[in-house]
Amino acid sequence: MDRLFAPWRIEWVTRDGGGVDGCPFCVLPDRDDDRSSRIVARSAHAFVILNNYPYNPGHAMVIPDAHEGDYRAFDDDVLLDHARLKGRTFDAMDAAFDPDGYNVGLNLGGSAAGGSIDDHLHTHVVPRWTGDTNFMPVVSDTKVIVEAVDETYAHLRDAFAAQPGATVTDDDRAVALTLDGSASE
Repeated sequence: MDRLFAPWRIEWVTRDGGGVDGCPFCVLPDRDDDRSSRIVARSAHAFVILNNYPYNPGHAMVIPDAHEGDYRAFDDDVLLDHARLKGRTFDAMDAAFDPDGYNVGLNLGGSAAGGSIDDHLHTHVVPRWTGDTNFMPVVSDTKVIVEAVDETYAHLRDAFAAQPGATVTDDDRAVALTLDGSASE
């Protein structure tokens, strides 16, 4: 039997709360503790959350606040805010992780498009490094994540906090960003 030692995952396995009742992209932002929900930044109409099952360290999602699965249903304010927050996410990831590139995308159309949550739009932002794909996924169908999600959260939150227009209120709240003169709520 092959073994992959990942002791940092015990925090995920033993965490309180289990599943989320309802849409996680609606429920998690309403909780009092952004850190435990993995929300690192907020803008007027969207937020950035770390993926609990990252493809690579730093894998985050930029998510509009509104529960909507059809990209075409958003008004211009939400679309612009979402786009600007993606740009600020690239800036934060550049500062925190110095990746060589990114994979960015939407899964539109539910399971047919590879998405697991099809009724609340979300954009995946996955930092990539030259050589980050090695023999493990090819020969053993195993992906090795080299950093604990809590450490990734701290690095990325600090990078958002250093940006212009950032407001930090306490350690358990996401960084509030002003993107175009409108502050996050």
